[in-house]
Amino acid sequence: MKRAALIILAAGSASLALPAAAWAHAALLRATPEASRVVNVAPKQVSLRYSEPVEPRFAIVSVTNAAGEKQTAGAPRRSPADADTLLVPLKQLREGWYLVYWRVISVDGHPVRGAFTFAVGPNTGPAPQFVIPSISETAATPKLVAARWVAFLSIMAAIGLFVLRIAIARPVVVRVAGTQLRHVSIAFGVACLVALVAIPVYFLLATAEFALRSFWSFGSLFPLVRVSAFGRGWVDLELVFALFAGAGAVAIWLDRPDRPQRSIAALLALAGALGAAAAVLLVPGTVGHAGQTSPRGLSLAFDWFHLVAGSVWVGGLIGLVVFAASLPAARRVAALVVSVPRFSNTAFVSVLVLIGAGIGSAVQQLPTFASLWQTSYGKALLVKIALLGAALLLASVNLLRTVPRFRASAQRPELGASAAGLLRRLAAGESLLVSGAVLAAAVLSSLPPPSKALASIGGAKAHVGPGTVNKVVKENGYRLAFRVAPNRAAVPNSFQVAISRGGKPVRNADVTVDFAMLDMEMGQQAYHLSETAPGTYGHAAPALVMVGHWGLSFQIAPPGQKPFTVLLVDKATG
Repeated sequence: MKRAALIILAAGSASLALPAAAWAHAALLRATPEASRVVNVAPKQVSLRYSEPVEPRFAIVSVTNAAGEKQTAGAPRRSPADADTLLVPLKQLREGWYLVYWRVISVDGHPVRGAFTFAVGPNTGPAPQFVIPSISETAATPKLVAARWVAFLSIMAAIGLFVLRIAIARPVVVRVAGTQLRHVSIAFGVACLVALVAIPVYFLLATAEFALRSFWSFGSLFPLVRVSAFGRGWVDLELVFALFAGAGAVAIWLDRPDRPQRSIAALLALAGALGAAAAVLLVPGTVGHAGQTSPRGLSLAFDWFHLVAGSVWVGGLIGLVVFAASLPAARRVAALVVSVPRFSNTAFVSVLVLIGAGIGSAVQQLPTFASLWQTSYGKALLVKIALLGAALLLASVNLLRTVPRFRASAQRPELGASAAGLLRRLAAGESLLVSGAVLAAAVLSSLPPPSKALASIGGAKAHVGPGTVNKVVKENGYRLAFRVAPNRAAVPNSFQVAISRGGKPVRNADVTVDFAMLDMEMGQQAYHLSETAPGTYGHAAPALVMVGHWGLSFQIAPPGQKPFTVLLVDKATG
């Protein structure tokens, strides 16, 4: 077991294997009228096509003129021909520029915002400076993170407590006279009650946040809960967990630990409860990050094994602390001699599964190692790694010190009391650290994970922004002068590159620029740059639809020469 403990410690660094799976947020793929375009006929509606279906009742789409006056004639509705498209009716538009601001909720429950302009011509004049609402939003608000943490911690604790009560600690009653598992059963009941309350509190808070309504407006919130995949998933989680709580209570009621053999009824109840527990831990992945990640089956498997192992670990730790505190002093050491080695072996397997599932998820999701410290998601993940590493350290001390002392107490009784005291301290500390790791996981699941596009920034020629970009780089013997102005999100920006070689402008080149959001997974945009002056190529578009970091990939094909690509990493502000 000493070698096993060392393996756990060595694997602690692999705890980065425990991120929530990456997901793709709803990205605006196409708008009609097109962004920054001038149309000669006033449109009767705005059409917004996204990368996934979005619920119209959570969507906000405003169209305003230069004076800030509202021009929409109704609420957004889903296109009958395309579930991914929202339609917004408009009033009769006059000549001039208009701002379209949109906010939708992704399938995984995360808000995304953006904005663009268009004009009705032909005499539009220059685009005005619109006052744009905030286009930066996060689901990682303190109250949502706290509610999500309580919900998941209580769910995992209930399942782990059930496993400890029904399997791991059960033999103690037979082997140590006068002991019982009543307090562990009570802890299971308390955890179930907390979860049954915390789950609806969380999804109502989230629904209120996403729909921009008050949490206390239950009359308007309840009809909205089931209209999104996110809401339906959490309602299903509540129902499945209630089934598990009932099945677990029946299984515990039928179980007779003082009998070496379980009855047929007890075995059937146990199988039903374990099946319900397995279903409970599958539901979050199907409507969360894992369900939005390809390949979906592999992501769901990693997520499920991760939650199973974490539940057995954290719930078992809480149960072990409760069990030890409830034992009479005269029987405490004897009971712990039986239960602690059994739990240590179970926890060891759980940690290995936790690490293995996490490594697979990390290999599947993390685009670069550097994204750990370059993104908010990565920084939160590092906190989680530190908490899990500290918990693994305490677990190894427990395995190397406490278990051998309990086993040796049969010959040296004086070791039993000190081992019991050490166990209480280590298990309590380990429980707090693992609970903290669950909190970090709640933060992670509320943050956008690193975009796959981050894998390409190692070849970036320059990091630019915030503010107007004026950057000169040299590539393949060419001098490239890049300009992005005003380099602000959700407004028309001018993207320009002046290409010269040997002091002479390079004419008739083919230049395209691709835009990739680096802070979250979104669809890419591409624009062709026209030659506006000898050797100067440009295009104006609201391509930077969100605040954050963008990868601007300029693909340049000089006439008769080998094409090449120059990548800039740009930071756009609001």
